[in-house]
Amino acid sequence: MRSIWALVRKEFIQVFRDPVMLRLIFVAPLIQLFILGYAVNFDVKLIPTALYDFDHSQLSRELARAFSIGEYFVVEKPMLPLQRIEDGFRRDRYRVALVIPEDFSSKIESGEQSAVGFWVDGTNANSAGIAIGYAGNIIQGFNESHLPLEVPVEMRQKVLYNPEGKTIYFMVPGIVATLLTTITVMLTSMAIVREREAGTLEQVMVSPISTQAFILGKTIPFAILGFAEISVALALGTVWFKIPFVGSKALLYGLAMIYLLTTLGVGLFISTLCRTQQQAMFFGWFFTLFAILTSGFVTPIENMPRIVQHITLANPLRYFMKIVRGIMMKGAGATDLYPEIIAMIIFGIIIFTSASLTFTKRL
Repeated sequence: MRSIWALVRKEFIQVFRDPVMLRLIFVAPLIQLFILGYAVNFDVKLIPTALYDFDHSQLSRELARAFSIGEYFVVEKPMLPLQRIEDGFRRDRYRVALVIPEDFSSKIESGEQSAVGFWVDGTNANSAGIAIGYAGNIIQGFNESHLPLEVPVEMRQKVLYNPEGKTIYFMVPGIVATLLTTITVMLTSMAIVREREAGTLEQVMVSPISTQAFILGKTIPFAILGFAEISVALALGTVWFKIPFVGSKALLYGLAMIYLLTTLGVGLFISTLCRTQQQAMFFGWFFTLFAILTSGFVTPIENMPRIVQHITLANPLRYFMKIVRGIMMKGAGATDLYPEIIAMIIFGIIIFTSASLTFTKRL
């Protein structure tokens, strides 16, 4: 028992003498508790809604007001004509669209049943189903409070991109994005720290090879492995799970290459902060967990608290997640995704350049 206690005491002394490990043990879990505790929210609220009111009557305005009340739908009149409403869905400007026909009130006044259209983005089958349920309750309440029972308003729904409501159509593209992030960040940070732990990093750096060549030599293999991982995931998704790939594969791989600048840069930056593989693994795990849970992989970002939504703007995976799902499920092109593309280019240049410069200075 005396020897066991001595070893336990030694381990505690080593941990508390290491300021980096102390921050990893105490600060990182607290950050995850407060931020991710609010970020993971399965409530579906504040759904961006496009309103097309072709009737412009008192009844149609009452129906639109019924959708605006509460915190479920955020109703706005779009600038796009109805024929181009899918452009708004591809760019994630709207998740649902309410279409009130021009004969809405006249049919009701003449004692006929009237119908309204309700288009839903079915990319996330769970959110789409909940939105349809919300809309059905609002229509039912409108019928009970404004119309006689013999002429209720009927809601005719149309689910876009995932009419069968399969959750796997939503999850597999997200897994493709998270795989690329996890593989490249973890492998890059661990490989360079492994060199430092083994004592061979300084030997390599005093050799004729330049620092830039060393960085490229260390990151290119992991970029290739990342592409191999997403290729396998895409093949399994389209062949085994029968997920339709309606967009451009060349565009997806091209944007994935841009995204790699960010993930490889993060792994390189972690390697400059850490002295052991244990530290690098903890930092890499903390970054990937935070990135995944605040990217919209499971929980829609608009359902998160306002302050967390602002924090997600600094998450590169948020933009790549939207790109992968947009290309695979909606057939989105570069013009539909240009805000995300610009954000990824900025992130990639800043993070990879900064990490390379920091790595050089530390050595």
